[in-house]
Amino acid sequence: MKSISNIKPLGFMWEVSNPFLFCAHHNDKYPVGDKNMGPQANLLAGRNIGQDFQIKDGWRMYHGQTIPGFPVHPHRGFETVTIVLEGIVDHADSWGQAGRYGMGDVQWMTAGKGLQHSEMFPLIETEKENPLELFQVWINLPGYKKFAEPHFKMLWNEQIPIHTTDDVNGKRTEVKLIAGSIAGINSPTPAPDTWAALPDNEVAIWIIKIQADAEWTLPSVAMSTKRTLYFYRGTTLEADGQEIKAQQSFEISTNKEMVLINGHTDAYLLLLQGKPINEPVVQYGPFVMNTEEEIHKAFADYRATEFGGWPWERDDMVYAREKGRFAKYKDGSIETP
Repeated sequence: MKSISNIKPLGFMWEVSNPFLFCAHHNDKYPVGDKNMGPQANLLAGRNIGQDFQIKDGWRMYHGQTIPGFPVHPHRGFETVTIVLEGIVDHADSWGQAGRYGMGDVQWMTAGKGLQHSEMFPLIETEKENPLELFQVWINLPGYKKFAEPHFKMLWNEQIPIHTTDDVNGKRTEVKLIAGSIAGINSPTPAPDTWAALPDNEVAIWIIKIQADAEWTLPSVAMSTKRTLYFYRGTTLEADGQEIKAQQSFEISTNKEMVLINGHTDAYLLLLQGKPINEPVVQYGPFVMNTEEEIHKAFADYRATEFGGWPWERDDMVYAREKGRFAKYKDGSIETP
């Protein structure tokens, strides 16, 4: 059995393995913001506003009209994990919860039985550009958790542990633990109903930085676990004697350690790992269930209840330019880093 398999080029959306459903890499070099925290109006000409997914001038508007991002939309039956490397995201949802996060923060949101939310990218800087880089990862929920109560929590950058190791030449590798554990170091506690909450499911979400010319050993886990590495920045890596180029993903067998030998520039990778949820997956847009009947019911429930409605004054909710990072939860409590 080959240790390295399924080498694929990376684009905007990345191929994933069960229990993951989706991964997108947003890397937008947004310009200076105007008074409304969007791009200047003249920069919107020639774009397919409302469906702007084509890179133009180094950035996209996505579903945003004046501010980039994703105005209100529903989800049921899975979770989103949003990992912001650079830039700012404003969150609002149908339970009245809110947040602003970025610069290394992670939002973990369980849609469960149904939630509407918006995710906007306000351009808060008026004197300099507003680069944004983030990963959004969708994790499936098993059937018995698909109707869990919606939940969101923040993993603030300051509380996410980083495991560091130096090789024999003093070259360093850093592993940021969003989910999972390594060498006795555990990630922050994830959302309560997630597949990642059970250690036996071996779920890991790591951001890995390998210094130029460093070697690092990826530990083994149970054979039934799926593990994919996404080499999103760098030049080349050697894994099990095979060269991997930047902007490629590859699957790694998990039943033995794997030595990664980096090239002459720093390498950055996202690792997604977990035991599969051995159930049927039926997805239609924002709903992920186990059967077609459950999908039909999701649409019917959404039409009837709007998953709690929308309590905000705008569909693309953003907060004051000067607002800092915060999270407001359904019980009214407010948390800051």
